[in-house]
Amino acid sequence: MRNRAGIETQERILAATKRLLAERGLDGVTIKGICDAAEVHAGSFYNLFESKEQVVLTAVREAIKAVDPDPAGTGNDHLTDLVDAYIRFVMGDQNLARVYLMVAVSGGLTDPAIRARVLGHHEDRHARFVAALHRERPGIGDDQAAELIDALLAALNGYAFQWLLDPSFDFENHARRLLTYA
Repeated sequence: MRNRAGIETQERILAATKRLLAERGLDGVTIKGICDAAEVHAGSFYNLFESKEQVVLTAVREAIKAVDPDPAGTGNDHLTDLVDAYIRFVMGDQNLARVYLMVAVSGGLTDPAIRARVLGHHEDRHARFVAALHRERPGIGDDQAAELIDALLAALNGYAFQWLLDPSFDFENHARRLLTYA
């Protein structure tokens, strides 16, 4: 019973965070605002999350998980699946994508805990992309695969930044075209 209440509280906090991010952007969201919107006390918030940044990154991680082409981790996804998932994340929820990129850059530069989480997420994504490339091109060497994926992920992130700043930029087609280079 107690665990269920904690899960429900966490879900309310995450839902409130997503809603507030969409309405106000990252700078307009405060822990007090999240608590008010979720109808929880600050103590309940701090029992579940250490900071605003942690709840924001958790909300983003859930959004990323929601578009995961291989959520069970069976290792059957292909580069196309992974690029499509990234496109769905960026275009499907622009507010969370924008927040993720902002937190990754600004928080990653100033907060060691956020930097560690963002880098950990990037390393996991990099490993999945490399594994997918190895499945598609079994003869490719480890170093070459890592270099190709470094370039692919850098381009995807750059295109995402460009699209978020300029919605007329054709992010989806540019992102898909990257697959021809891998």
